[in-house]
Amino acid sequence: MKKPENLTDSEILHGIILGGPDLERCLGYLYRQHYSVLEHYVQTNSGDQDDAADIIQECFLVFFRMVEDRKFRGESSIKSVLYAICRNLWITELRKRKNIMARHELYEAEKESISPDVSSEISRQEDSRVVMDLFETLGEKCKNILLAFYYENLSMKEITVKEGFSNEQVLRNKKHKCLKALVEKIQNHPTLYQTLKNALQNGQ
Repeated sequence: MKKPENLTDSEILHGIILGGPDLERCLGYLYRQHYSVLEHYVQTNSGDQDDAADIIQECFLVFFRMVEDRKFRGESSIKSVLYAICRNLWITELRKRKNIMARHELYEAEKESISPDVSSEISRQEDSRVVMDLFETLGEKCKNILLAFYYENLSMKEITVKEGFSNEQVLRNKKHKCLKALVEKIQNHPTLYQTLKNALQNGQ
């Protein structure tokens, strides 16, 4: 039976600096020696197995960079340094999650605090914007007729004069054609139809 490998801290540091096969050997050793302890720390502090895997991977990357940059030379044990790095990374992650949750809760609270009147006004304005865009596709004359009737609340007589029609019947015929063209544009879009209906009712 093969005897388990036992590397000293100085051998590990030397292997990391050398790189190549020595680095892989040291990485495997560190995982075998310390993974379960670091995983236990994360899982007993509001984390799960996936959280632990991510944090431990980042922990080793931070440690390797420290060694390669000569920022760690063995003043403390590798075990204590890995634990400290893992702890700091996980605390930072928990704070980040807490901040995200707090922002989400604040957003939900603000959204719920909008009064029904304000919500209704926003919806009404959105409906009107969609309808205005539709009116633009009908041509200038149709747009003017529909705006005058539904939004300016002008009578047929007033619109006849304003738009220069010979009589009200001619205007009614034109208005009918305009509305028919509008319906044809939205007949295959139920949601758009409801928006148009809401907006026209609000404009009446």
